[in-house]
Order: sequence, then C-alpha cells, then structure tokens
Amino acid sequence: MNLTIVVEAVVCVALAFGLAGCGGKANANTAEAAPPPTTIERAPDGSIAKVDNPSQFPLAMAGKHASAPELQVTGVVSPDVSRNIPVISLASGRVVEIHARIGDTVEKGQLLVRIQSADIAQAFSDNQQAVADETLARAQYERAKLLFEKGATAQKDLEVAEDAEAKAAITVRTTLSRLRILGADPDHPTALIDIAAPVSGVITEQNVTASAGVKTLDNSPNLFTISDLSNVWILCDVYENDLPNVRLGEYVDIHLNAYPSQVLKGRISNIGPILDPNTRTAKVRLEVPNPGMLRMGMFVTATFHGLTKETHATVPAAAVLHLHDRDWVYVPIEGGRFQRVGVTGGPMLAGNMQEILSGLEPGQRVVSNALVLQNTVEQ
Repeated sequence: MNLTIVVEAVVCVALAFGLAGCGGKANANTAEAAPPPTTIERAPDGSIAKVDNPSQFPLAMAGKHASAPELQVTGVVSPDVSRNIPVISLASGRVVEIHARIGDTVEKGQLLVRIQSADIAQAFSDNQQAVADETLARAQYERAKLLFEKGATAQKDLEVAEDAEAKAAITVRTTLSRLRILGADPDHPTALIDIAAPVSGVITEQNVTASAGVKTLDNSPNLFTISDLSNVWILCDVYENDLPNVRLGEYVDIHLNAYPSQVLKGRISNIGPILDPNTRTAKVRLEVPNPGMLRMGMFVTATFHGLTKETHATVPAAAVLHLHDRDWVYVPIEGGRFQRVGVTGGPMLAGNMQEILSGLEPGQRVVSNALVLQNTVEQ
C-alpha cells in the first residue's frame, strides 16, 4: 500500500513538471509572435518625431495637378441702385388708405396709397377759377370784335380784349398742368389723390403708415422704394494683396449656402478705387441675373478664377492633418524620423485626393495617414 502511494506521488510530480514546461514554451512562442513596442522620440516643439519601426506608417508619393488659381471671398446680395425707383407725392396731406407694404410684389400702375390733400383741393379751385375767367374773357373778346366790325369801338379796345382772352387761356393750361403734375385727374375734382406704382418690382422700403402726414419733397423721405430684382448686385470685400486676381468683365462662380447645389455666374462690373483703411479691402461689384432665389442681404461665396494654370501637389486626404487651425503633413527624413511640415490645403479632388497649394512639391513622400502618426506621437 505504501508502494502504491509512492508511485502516485512520483507520477504527480512528473505531470506537474511536464505542464510547467509546456506553459513556458507557450509563453515563449506568444512573446515571439507579438510585435515589438514602438519607441517614440520627438523634438521639444513636436515638429520631428523618431520611431524605431517607421515601416508601420505607410507612405504615399505626392502627385501633380494643374489648375487655375482660385480666390474665394464672401459677398452680400444688394439691389441694383440703378433699378431702385422712388415713389413720391408732390402734394402734401394725410394718408387715408394704404394698399401695399414692404416686401410686396407690385405691378406698374397698381394703387399703393391714397392721400387727402389740401394742395389738390387748391389746385382744382384755381383751375375752375381759371376756366371761368377764360369763359368771361372769350365772351368779352367776341363782343369787342363784333363792335369793332360795326365801328362802335376802337381797335385798341379790341386788342385789350384779345390780350385778356389769350392770358386767360394760358392760365387755364397752367392750372391743368399743375393738376397733372400733382397726380390729379382734371375730369374728376376731388381732394383725394391716388399714388400708383411707377414700375413693376418689389417694395424694398416703406416710410409711410396709415393716417401719417405726407410733407413736401424738401423735408420728406420717399413714400416707398420699388426695386427691380431681376438683376442684383453682389458686393464683395477683396484684400489688396488679392486684387491682381480680379479683372473687370471676368465671370465669377457664385455659391449659396441655402442652395449648395446651385452655382450662379456673376460678371465683375466694378472694382472700388478706394480701400477701406480699417480692413485694407476694396469693394468688388458683381452683376448677377436673379433666378428668383437671391434675396437682399443674403451671404454668398464668390470664387474668382485666374487665367493661367499652376501646377500643385496632390496627396490623399488622410495625409493632411488639421491642427491648430492649420494644415500639416508628415514627411519622412533620415534615421527613421518624420518631420511635420505646414502646408496650405486646397480643394478636394476626385478619388479622395486633396490639392496642396503650397508647402509641398510633387514627387515628395508623405505619411498616408497623418492622424495615426500624430496619435502615436502624442501617446
């Protein structure tokens, strides 16, 4: 019985040593299969990073792309001042009816406002008196003419009557002209005057309300301003360093935030001769046909195109690192090190590529995924 116990003990010890040996071999194989840890060395400013296994960061060669230079600026939609028509009243008075308001689209001849005017009443009174005086002067002239033919009056009396009749006719024409200038209808005597739209368009300004007083032109603003918005202006601020890229008569692409799929064309019609002393920018005016979507005060992005093409580098979009409001790429240098280089990113191209406007030349190699390297460096 004791012999049996001894044998069992020997077997257990042997099994234990065998299992320990297998576990050691498994751990050794696992250690050999795992990749070596990455060791990072970087410069104090973070511009250069050294790794002991640079092959784990794939590289891409910068391509080449030829395109005309572009300048993008913001602009504001404004009405064409040459298409702004003021609505005025030459007669003073009080507003009794308003038939339109700011933002309304009106047609030429449409009633906008009705005014009760003492000036109109006085003008009708003057006209009626002039007509009565002309009737009397004509009758006196006819009587003097008949008496002169019968030798019952002198020629000078006939001439006086003829002159009086001619002056009365002039007075009638003058009072009629004043009525028409004030906007009244001579055939319908009334103290009310209707102010109609002189042109078709949109009311962009309103300075009158119901029961408000209307004064003479020397101290009163326009009742309304009607704008023809079929063609509008876009006013852009362009820095003085970018003015060489702006030329009169050239066409510009207009992009709207509200309608990103729409691209409009605008023509440069004016480049401001005076720079803003605070912002060092000049006003550039674009003339744009309005398809109906442009509204006053809307912000747009205007893209100016250069005439000569320039060749720039292209890299995968992932190779560009956006850090601290700047664009960077990692360029390999000797000794397994990578240098972070500042670049100026351009527009996106087909195939998930990005154009580099400056800081990198075609043919240079860059890390294809800059974010991975950056995260590794920061760990």
